[in-house]
Amino acid sequence: MEAKSETINGNTPLITAGIVLGVGLGGFVDGILLHQLLQWHHMLSNVRPLTTTANIDLNMLWDGLFHAFDWVMTVVGIVLLWRAGGRDDVAWSSQTFVGSLLIGAGLFDLVEGVIDHQILGIHHVKPGPNQLAWDLGFLLFGALVVAIGWIMIKKESK
Repeated sequence: MEAKSETINGNTPLITAGIVLGVGLGGFVDGILLHQLLQWHHMLSNVRPLTTTANIDLNMLWDGLFHAFDWVMTVVGIVLLWRAGGRDDVAWSSQTFVGSLLIGAGLFDLVEGVIDHQILGIHHVKPGPNQLAWDLGFLLFGALVVAIGWIMIKKESK
């Protein structure tokens, strides 16, 4: 019988690939949903409000850099997944992979929410009278997604 830590260690390449891919995909969801579709904020909208053409251009540039980061993380995640697929010692599991994707997406929300919303204050989830509640809800959602992903991986390793 295989020990839990050996199962998780044997799945480390799959878990790593899922987390990195989850970070990239989580960033795309954030950028597409909050920046483009809902237009609640842009990367620098708290620092450079969309009141002039120059500010709109600057926010568009930084949104593009943000999406470039998401793209790089997604490509790196795919490469890691491809490499894990070539290994005989990696046990493939949909539950472990989806759990890893959730951890990555949730970590994206947590890191981006703490750095951009709280520390730097360059934008908020939804600016306005309840922006702190939206920011905290974003962090809570990220933590919940990480917890669900972690539970999925731990459950699979039993």
